[in-house]
Amino acid sequence: MGFNKITEADSKHNNLEQKSISDLLQGMHQEDQNAVQAVGKALPQIEPLIERVIHQLKKGGRLFYIGAGTSGRLGVLDASECPPTFGTPPEKVIGLIAGGDHALRNSIENAEDDSEQAWKDLSKHQINSNDILIGIAASGTTPYVVGGLKKGQGNDIPTGCITSNMGTPLAAVSDFPIEVVVGPEFLTGSSRMKAGTAQKLILNMITTASMIHLGHVKGNKMIDMKLSNDKLTERAERIIMSELKISSSEAKDLLKTHHNVRSAIKAHSES
Repeated sequence: MGFNKITEADSKHNNLEQKSISDLLQGMHQEDQNAVQAVGKALPQIEPLIERVIHQLKKGGRLFYIGAGTSGRLGVLDASECPPTFGTPPEKVIGLIAGGDHALRNSIENAEDDSEQAWKDLSKHQINSNDILIGIAASGTTPYVVGGLKKGQGNDIPTGCITSNMGTPLAAVSDFPIEVVVGPEFLTGSSRMKAGTAQKLILNMITTASMIHLGHVKGNKMIDMKLSNDKLTERAERIIMSELKISSSEAKDLLKTHHNVRSAIKAHSES
């Protein structure tokens, strides 16, 4: 490869098996802070990607994530949390992992090495130029992800990526590359650690900032969240009470009628 793969570089922490639990925890915590700082340095790259995500979603497009292993799982996780958090339809943000859903719990041998499979997976969803495609790969070399973005670019689909190496093949096929260089892992090559932490932080930013700008948040509250359990229903009641300056019983009644924070606030305001 024509670049330095920092994600495979030797850990700066040696003789791990001889360390106490306290020393191991201190070392990991120190490296985690490096991950947070690396995300901070990448904010100028993250912003234009989010602007494009918002642009595509506003015109009816969808956000796709593709990845393998940890990266794929984190993409699927972020996508799966959008409907309950923001009330979006499940097809608005879609996470695909090399090897399919079975790979969420199991390691699928060689699934990430097929450079053609991602496009086959994306094509099942009729991906098109209204959508946006983000590839997640700590190494920046995963064939499944690189191949998917390359085909995406060839079909006029805007592309972005999250990688932890500089100058990668993945960044080369990304219109909006995010290179978040966290440095060598505490456990050499274990990119589920710092690299995964950085990916999770950035994915949180992408969907949260996008959904705020798409109108799914009022003030600092989730007004479109799905009320799928008692905790969320109670949170919804508190939001309605605070927003409308009404009693708990009135808020409960509104929610029973309208089943949604946004609808309850709107109905009360119009009455």
